[in-house]
Amino acid sequence: MKEALRQLVAGSGDALQRRNLTREYLQARILTALQEAGAMVPLVFHGGTALRFLYLLPRYSEDLDFSLEANHDYDLRRFLRLIARDLAAQGYRTDVKLSDQRIVHSAFVSFPGLLHDLGLSPRTTENLSVKIEVDTRPPANAGIETTVVRRHTLLHLQHHDRASLLAGKVNALLQRPYLKGRDVYDLVWYLGAADWPEPNLIYLNNGLQQTGWKNEPLTTDSWRGALHARLVDADWSRVISDVRPFLADPREAELLVQNHVLALVAR
Repeated sequence: MKEALRQLVAGSGDALQRRNLTREYLQARILTALQEAGAMVPLVFHGGTALRFLYLLPRYSEDLDFSLEANHDYDLRRFLRLIARDLAAQGYRTDVKLSDQRIVHSAFVSFPGLLHDLGLSPRTTENLSVKIEVDTRPPANAGIETTVVRRHTLLHLQHHDRASLLAGKVNALLQRPYLKGRDVYDLVWYLGAADWPEPNLIYLNNGLQQTGWKNEPLTTDSWRGALHARLVDADWSRVISDVRPFLADPREAELLVQNHVLALVAR
């Protein structure tokens, strides 16, 4: 399996793109291990990596984000042990760290020496990591679907539906303490799809309430205005520099022009 990764990245773009592809391949292997461990029963996949795996979002993502929707058989420590075992069987050396004392459980699966082994770093000490996050008290009323996809391997994923995925992104844009270019890019991607549904407003407002939203609940008529107010004073050079390293085509970063984005939001 490790040799398959070596061959995959050998002729794939520049060094940055090869790193992105390496991380994505390892994300797929981790998802496979979670699937085989039964984790896809209590856990629901969402976030940027879900968008890429399910809907071919043309940007890479760093994290695997989940909501805990069914508490039975949830044991992240056990899942991580099985992930490490499966990766070891495929020839990977891993270092796993877990923080599960807060509502959001976080784990890092690191691959010491792998970047050097693949010729992607001159330093043997440089690590590549995949972060796993599980929200153990997610907002209520997310829509849930299951989909079979092939992304480096065959995956049967339980995930948020399209309206709830957009709602999660709107929540992130409105409530993060800083504006991430990756969130802005994803929003443009969402809104540029004519058939994408409106955000799940019940789920969105439940999430906003959890994160201290002080304004009135958002409605069909007001959610775009709230985004406009958040984006109008953005540092657009920072937005572009944040997202560019993760784009399959880095030239797309130049399409994030403030006037164009605000017009798309207003539409």
